[in-house]
Amino acid sequence: MKKLIFLVILLLALPFSGFAQVTFKGTAPRAVVVGEQFRVNYTVTTSGETGKDIRLPESSGIKVLYGPTVSGRSSSTTIINGNATTQTDLTFTYVLMAEKEGEYTIPAATVKVGNSEYKSNELKVNVLPQDQATAAANANSQAAQQSANQASNSQLSNNDLFIRMNVSKSSVYENEGFLVTFKLYTLVDVTGFDNPKFPEFEGFIAQEIELPAEKQMNLENYQGRNYRTVVLKQTILYPQHSGKITISQGKFDVNVRVRAQAQKSRSFFDDFFDTYSNVKKTIISSPATIDVKPLPAGKPASFFGAVGDYKMTSSISATKLKANDPVTIKVTLSGSGNIKLLKNPEIVFPNDFEIYDPKVDVNTRVSTGGVSGTKTIEYYAVPRYAGDFTIPSAQLSYFDLKTGTYKTIATDEYHLHVEPGTGGNNAPTVVTGSNKEDVRFVGQDIHHIKTAGFHFQKGSFFFGTFGYWLCYLIPALLFIILFIIYRKQVAENANIALVRTKKANKVASKRLKSANKYLKENKREPFYDETLKAVWGYLSDKLNIPVSSLTKDNVETELVKYGVGESLIKELMDILNTAEFARFAPTQGHEAMDELYKQTVDAINRMEKI
Repeated sequence: MKKLIFLVILLLALPFSGFAQVTFKGTAPRAVVVGEQFRVNYTVTTSGETGKDIRLPESSGIKVLYGPTVSGRSSSTTIINGNATTQTDLTFTYVLMAEKEGEYTIPAATVKVGNSEYKSNELKVNVLPQDQATAAANANSQAAQQSANQASNSQLSNNDLFIRMNVSKSSVYENEGFLVTFKLYTLVDVTGFDNPKFPEFEGFIAQEIELPAEKQMNLENYQGRNYRTVVLKQTILYPQHSGKITISQGKFDVNVRVRAQAQKSRSFFDDFFDTYSNVKKTIISSPATIDVKPLPAGKPASFFGAVGDYKMTSSISATKLKANDPVTIKVTLSGSGNIKLLKNPEIVFPNDFEIYDPKVDVNTRVSTGGVSGTKTIEYYAVPRYAGDFTIPSAQLSYFDLKTGTYKTIATDEYHLHVEPGTGGNNAPTVVTGSNKEDVRFVGQDIHHIKTAGFHFQKGSFFFGTFGYWLCYLIPALLFIILFIIYRKQVAENANIALVRTKKANKVASKRLKSANKYLKENKREPFYDETLKAVWGYLSDKLNIPVSSLTKDNVETELVKYGVGESLIKELMDILNTAEFARFAPTQGHEAMDELYKQTVDAINRMEKI
């Protein structure tokens, strides 16, 4: 009975629970100019009574000129399951002024809602010094008029509008990430850009920081002037070799809205009839040179270029299992640095295990502080025979920027006990014997080697004759001659990477022929499958990337190292994305298939010319 009464009370209280929901938040500009007025807004959101008796404590260095005043009021009603809830937003505004430059914290304001008092968040404001040009112009009225005329003129100076390329570090190690920021500084109204051209970042691997779609202007004091600024692009760069590497200049065509040339004499009413026009100005950002230091000597054998700060953990799905049951080892790399470029640690399974390509999942966060995240690799293997096995630990070394030394991290060592599986007569059997040749696994088609055999006597029919010896000499001579003629080819064939590279185009051509066949037959799914296999296989062979490490990120990285241009890299990535998407998009027609085929052939031909 008590539980029933409690449930009824709870259900009756639910419609009124919204009355207790109150938020109180303040907003202020990030930067203001000393001596100029600015507004601070506080919004109270309630589901019942409205806010009242708002108070803002005094703050040293910032004076309250006016307020609070109610600058906005809105309400909305929501009906859920027959219960109506009304939400009210009430905004209060203060007008403040900073007396001195510096960074200030506006303390939390308080407001009363019903019988309760609520506090807002604290606000931080950066107070900039007064613009030197404005201060000088205010001291001389004639100069002020000339300054106004100059600002309205379509002839913009380089001090009115420019773009700076800021680098967070000018001296780094190989593969050490640093931040590059492109920021616009303006004293005029910018309406847009026409085909901005940022540098190519040659010699670097770049990871761009995603910026908000709607960019917000901020105030910043630079060389005595207060500019409106906005960040256009931020990128983390990783230098790929030591030495002096120059980031080239960027070129930007900026559209500026300016007022027509001021007249010598103007009245108050002339301001209502001002005309404006758009003026295009080309801005060139200055280049920057980065001093890239080589990594110190003494690199461990397990070092493959990792720079930063990393941790590695591992786990295994089971240590006791039966033959033919799969086992999974999961390795997780985490930390900050060029984590997307890290080589997978090598897990060495016993010879009696059937090994599959690992599954790789990379999750990174790119911010102004660098790149951080995790890389998870899952290794799959199947033991085929019973026994006790050891999987040794895998090591990975990296260069620690904080200590300037190499550090090595390792996975755990695992011991597996594999019991016989349910294979029946087909299961291999381990045998030993003292009078027979050693045979480890015996199945239906493997038998002991017989030691007895046939015997020949010299002079009987063919054995020992001149022709008999020629049968040995002629093949030996042919082998020596062929070895001399094709010794260069033998040496090249010993280089597996070189062989794969040379055969990349040949293998891709065979797959593209199959794709072309499906194209003519208008078989959509087989066509896209063959195209994907052709491009992935070609990139794997051409760039010598193992199938286990074949990802779009790795391919892009290796293409940059191979010297492939940005346009061709983008085209290859577009081909992969289009083919993958088209398999699940039945609206793709024959024309789209034909266009993709031509694009693929053209991209591979361009790769062969590099």
